[in-house]
Amino acid sequence: MDIQDLIRKTQDGEQLSRKALIHLLSMAPDASESYLVMAESNRISKELTGNRAEVHAQLALNLAPCPGNCVFCAFAQKNGVFSEETRLTAEEAVAYARQFEKDGANAVFVMTTAHYPFDLFLEISCEIRMNLDPTTVLIANIGDQSLANARKIREAGYAGVYHALRLREGIDSVLSPEKRKESIHHFQEVGLKVGTCVEPVGPEHTSEELADMILFTASFNPSYSGAARRIPIPGTEIAKRGTISELRMAQIVAVTRLGMPRAVLGNCTHEPCTLGGLAGANLFWAEAGANPRDTKERTEEGRGETVETCRALFHECGWDIYQGPSRYYNGHE
Repeated sequence: MDIQDLIRKTQDGEQLSRKALIHLLSMAPDASESYLVMAESNRISKELTGNRAEVHAQLALNLAPCPGNCVFCAFAQKNGVFSEETRLTAEEAVAYARQFEKDGANAVFVMTTAHYPFDLFLEISCEIRMNLDPTTVLIANIGDQSLANARKIREAGYAGVYHALRLREGIDSVLSPEKRKESIHHFQEVGLKVGTCVEPVGPEHTSEELADMILFTASFNPSYSGAARRIPIPGTEIAKRGTISELRMAQIVAVTRLGMPRAVLGNCTHEPCTLGGLAGANLFWAEAGANPRDTKERTEEGRGETVETCRALFHECGWDIYQGPSRYYNGHE
């Protein structure tokens, strides 16, 4: 395949085929052609957003050994990182959310482990919603849900959710791929916007697997897609598989952008890095509280970035910052 022909197709607004995506993902990350792909992704992302990136911020309501046992997660019961559950009070959760709002985050995410009590999630969510500006975009990051629960999430004041079918779901986790897909459908059916990602990428994932996941995320017209590499949890079995480089992640971020329809404004990566921003990522996350990639109980003392540091990373690679409620979840410029 000729790289210039593929880029011309994207310049005409054409989505790339599975075959084309596999070709681009199979190139060496440091090949000159890969840099052309990153440049084209960067051009598309900046054109769609007027060169204005977004920083979203996530707080975790709890930390607990989780029976979902996603092997890549610090919360997995089998990984033995955390032995006891800790929960934020409503007051603590509100304080985190209000600080994120004050810092100018374009959206505030509320995360729980898969088995956090749903009624408690709703109760604290209502407290958070009541204490934020009505225009602040609130996003849920929780486990699979029924249609009835999805409706309750919407009624609690959420504009959307983050939900992903992770790579090798059902193999590297005990969660059902079909339930993940069903939940996405439930969220969208009740009017919740869904953001997603190709994650968590490790060295063992093939170009074919990545291309199929890119096409799956494109299939339901998400608020954003993107790509995130797997961060190894020290001492775990999966850590032995290794980690892809930031350059490889930037390549996948770029190919993901080329695989999305133009209606999808957002292109995320995590964790925040300038290589991702140069390759067309226009969404980073700040984090506080527990973090599935961190062994610290409060990630602000570990791997977690702040809204300010995320903005600084974007500025380093030529992005301006959008001010106001997220366009990715409310769908307007």
